[in-house]
Amino acid sequence: MVSSPHEAMHRIFQEYPGLFSRVSEVLGVDIPSPTSATVLPTDLTENSPVERRVDTLLRIDTQNDGPFLLAIEAQGKKDPRKTTSWPYYVSYLHNRYGGLPVLLLVVCQDHATAQWAAAPITIGFRRWQTLTLSPLVAGPHNMPVITNVAEARKDLALATLAAITHADNPDVGAILKTLSAALREAPDDVAEPIVELTAQGLGNRPAAQQWRNLVAVDTSFYKSFMSEEIRDEGRAQGRAQGRAEAQTKGQAESLLLILEARGIALTDELRQRITDCTDSHLLSRWVRGAATATTAEEVFTADR
Repeated sequence: MVSSPHEAMHRIFQEYPGLFSRVSEVLGVDIPSPTSATVLPTDLTENSPVERRVDTLLRIDTQNDGPFLLAIEAQGKKDPRKTTSWPYYVSYLHNRYGGLPVLLLVVCQDHATAQWAAAPITIGFRRWQTLTLSPLVAGPHNMPVITNVAEARKDLALATLAAITHADNPDVGAILKTLSAALREAPDDVAEPIVELTAQGLGNRPAAQQWRNLVAVDTSFYKSFMSEEIRDEGRAQGRAQGRAEAQTKGQAESLLLILEARGIALTDELRQRITDCTDSHLLSRWVRGAATATTAEEVFTADR
């Protein structure tokens, strides 16, 4: 089953195709700046029982060096099957798109997977290698740790990918706080997909709740699905809290009526103790005790 982090790590390039030029700079690879980018079909299936799909596929056009294909794979763990599927992707795409150059970018969230993905894949016999595939890898080992709001504002897409790849970083709280602050002045159409992609990219890690808390601090400028979900959760919690308060208030009133009917006097301190109590189970015990008690002290010993 495809996970949310998996989706976010490659889908961000669909939302921001120009992001690859900045990632290539970070990775130290000289790639011409794109003049345009087109999202292409990801289905690499041939007329055979085997279905193959690359996560994201882009055609990148450049001004001086012409177009190339960018195949992006989000990799959450080591997978030996990729040593055969990745070379297939590259050779198939090269053939299908008329010999266009193909680059494979693998995005990871942990060092071990990134190190494994970066290893060259060779196909050949003994000392003669017919094909050598060298993936570009973006992960926590080479993506920047962005904790400066001004720096994040300069390139929100790169800041988002950096936050996703550093999901397990001990300082992820500061990274997410920086990204959230950088989004406060961004237009809705810019902020909304970043909020969603970041939430997806963090998956079920503890950092995901930190992100939700940051978004929840002021969701007025976020109109994304996640912020609506947070507001719905808040309304549901408010309704539940209201029901609980009404229940305990009713129990307290019933207890006071029972004590009054049985002629058991209460001091102001004990009366205040009853009306201030918000523990429904404790109030229930007091009500049961009031049915047989002859003094106020006997009522309140029921909870001991």
